[in-house]
Amino acid sequence: MPVRKMFVPLQRNERGRKPLFLLVMIEKIKILELVNSALEGSEKFLVSLKITPDNRIFVDIDGDNGVNIDDCIELSRAIESQLDRDAEDFELNVSSAGADQPLKLVRQYRKNVGRDLEVVTLDGERAEGTLEDASDDGIVIRTPGTKKQPAETLRFAYKDIKSARVAIKF
Repeated sequence: MPVRKMFVPLQRNERGRKPLFLLVMIEKIKILELVNSALEGSEKFLVSLKITPDNRIFVDIDGDNGVNIDDCIELSRAIESQLDRDAEDFELNVSSAGADQPLKLVRQYRKNVGRDLEVVTLDGERAEGTLEDASDDGIVIRTPGTKKQPAETLRFAYKDIKSARVAIKF
């Protein structure tokens, strides 16, 4: 497995010297290839991938029909079977993009059409309503309306959205 080698400066020691040590990191592109290969042909998709300098790998996935624990286990095994623990030590965390997490991909917006969203724009504007449409450019939500304020249809471009979450109601 290819690894990236880089020198990372440490704090100066008592003699004023800055020692260097070799840090070996798993390449993100390699993990990305493994994830995409494992998910190919399924309705599951990658939402985010993060690798820390100490080789902790965080993979968040979603699916058009949701994700369950078995999906996460299957992907974890597929990735781990392609990595060599003798070459580098790593920690692998595969999880579903949680309901409390902001939506990041157009595909996530599309799968949530018909559900209530809480949207915050870059300007700080807040809106809550039912997601009616998710195009390649943005979303349309319909606010519920009250006695004082009639229902309205709001359009948001993705580039103007700071965060959007599925509203969870009990």
